[in-house]
Amino acid sequence: MTYPPNGSAAPPGQAAPSMPAVPPQAGPGPAAPAQAVPGAPPRRPAWMESRDRLRAAATTEPGRLRIIGAFLALLVVAFGAVTTWQMSERSAAANSVLNRSQPLSDDAAAIYRSLADANTAASSGFLAGGQEPAQVRDRYNRDIDVASEKLANAASNAGSGSSAADSVSKLNKLLPEYTGLIERARASNRQGLPLGGAYLRYANDKMQNHMLPAAEQLYTAEKQRLNSDYADAKPYPWFAIVLGLLALGALFWAQRRNYRRTNRVLNHGLVAATAASTVVLLWLVAGHSFARSGLGESYDHGVKSLNVLNDARISSLKARSNENLTLVSRGAETVEVGADKEIKDKFDVDYQAQMKQLGSADSGLLGKAAAIAEDAEGKNPVKAAAENVSVWKDRHKTARDSDDAGDYKGALAKVVGDKSDEPTGECFDNVDSALETALTHERGEFKQAAKDGKGAMTGLPVGAAVLAVLAAAGAVLGIGRRLSEYR
Repeated sequence: MTYPPNGSAAPPGQAAPSMPAVPPQAGPGPAAPAQAVPGAPPRRPAWMESRDRLRAAATTEPGRLRIIGAFLALLVVAFGAVTTWQMSERSAAANSVLNRSQPLSDDAAAIYRSLADANTAASSGFLAGGQEPAQVRDRYNRDIDVASEKLANAASNAGSGSSAADSVSKLNKLLPEYTGLIERARASNRQGLPLGGAYLRYANDKMQNHMLPAAEQLYTAEKQRLNSDYADAKPYPWFAIVLGLLALGALFWAQRRNYRRTNRVLNHGLVAATAASTVVLLWLVAGHSFARSGLGESYDHGVKSLNVLNDARISSLKARSNENLTLVSRGAETVEVGADKEIKDKFDVDYQAQMKQLGSADSGLLGKAAAIAEDAEGKNPVKAAAENVSVWKDRHKTARDSDDAGDYKGALAKVVGDKSDEPTGECFDNVDSALETALTHERGEFKQAAKDGKGAMTGLPVGAAVLAVLAAAGAVLGIGRRLSEYR
């Protein structure tokens, strides 16, 4: 029997166990950069991973349905947003046509007419002698008040630095100078001083060469603003229409796809989205077509007619002023006319030019106004004005014959006398009254047509946005109904 040896010595032939070696530890400090594992693929950008996940989802029917639903909702919402944006711009432009640019254009024309009429009234009162008729003085004061009021309104609406603002500033500066000259002419005339005629001619020169050109520049600027608003309001919203057609096409394609895979004819959500989108598209096309038609009519039979009538009225005012100044100057200012340089009275030459521009029922501004007017209420006043223009020319010729024969008093009576003398002033008043009647009628025609055009777009921007949201919700619910079948 053997016994194991005492002690801790290892048995013969076996090595004593040893502790595992501990690798040397690095001291405190920054960690060493991680080393890429050999053979591992490089890390890809997040967008590539998202793309791959989307591609993988698209290989399954639920994934495809989610993509289709998101696309339909986005397309319908984009259609509604673009419709709201484009129609809001057009509705705002139509509102500006009706309530801002056309009234301002009318005010600019009123400024021109008032200044020209004030100049005419001043010369008529001067010819009446020292005791100026009360009605002539009242007419002059009324014209100056109207011009001042309209200039204040134009100043509040003209943008800083614009041509309209420059014209208004110039007129505000010149108007007190002009009225001061007229008061000096009146004072000298009451005293029987020849200096009154010089003051009146100087005031007329300031009006004709400085104030009326500035007023015409203001009128032109306001007409350009009006034309710009029309240009913004009338174009078709093609971007919205194309998006609407794309949205309807996508919705029909989605329903056809659904039918081919399930044999179900209708998907309530997609049908609701299609119906809402169809309503928006039809409302957009029909509403804007009616609006465009109304705005076009307001321009063709309103604005165009108003422009021609305003020009005709201004020509008659200029002609009357020049006729009066012919007698005031009494040949003091002459010009050379024609190839043979015949010397003629400057103001009578200007009178003839304005009457030629005014024309008759078949020519000139009056003929153009009669052609544009579309009803008897618009044509009849123009015809009446043309008839009075014809009589005016005949009476003016008689007055000029008297003046050329040395009968100044007889010529004066035929220009500013009472009705028994058959004065040209009576014809001018009739022409002015007839043109004002035509202008009032055409303003009413413009407002009615412009209101109809603007009204056709009422509610369209908001309605399009609401229906687009409903259509997007319908598309999402319709696709969601199909997705629920896979759960």
